[in-house]
Amino acid sequence: MGKPNNILLTRIDNRLIHGQIVGNWAGTVGANLIVVCDDLVANSEVEQSVMRMAASTLGFDSRFFTVQKTIDVIANASSNQKILLVCRTPETLRKLIEGGVDIKKVNIGNLHFAPGKEQIGNKAYVSEQEKKDLDFIKKNVDEIFVQDTPDFKREEY
Repeated sequence: MGKPNNILLTRIDNRLIHGQIVGNWAGTVGANLIVVCDDLVANSEVEQSVMRMAASTLGFDSRFFTVQKTIDVIANASSNQKILLVCRTPETLRKLIEGGVDIKKVNIGNLHFAPGKEQIGNKAYVSEQEKKDLDFIKKNVDEIFVQDTPDFKREEY
């Protein structure tokens, strides 16, 4: 694996920063920084502004990086930065792992339904390719589970 870092939890969630992330996950894991790894959002001032506002309402700082920038900088985080890393798709997380980011704990959250997708959890639906990406992730992390919010039942993937 790559260099050690301060990533407390990595969540795969199509919605990125939203109420469940800010109101439940970040505080539960002890994060003070939410890092969004998403090439589209990293280049959208409008989306960043909305997500930054949501995160700051409960005192969380936020950063928005492309996949490559995340690979390049995450291991250099200050020791006082406790990170909740959020990716939109399993593919993004797979790219981070392939790029050497040391991911220990993965939470599969909301992955939107679409025709041809299989349900793997309460609000998690995956395509065949996403299943392949999750299987790759599972082989490269310490734990991976499906859980909507911390008070929902946790299902091992």
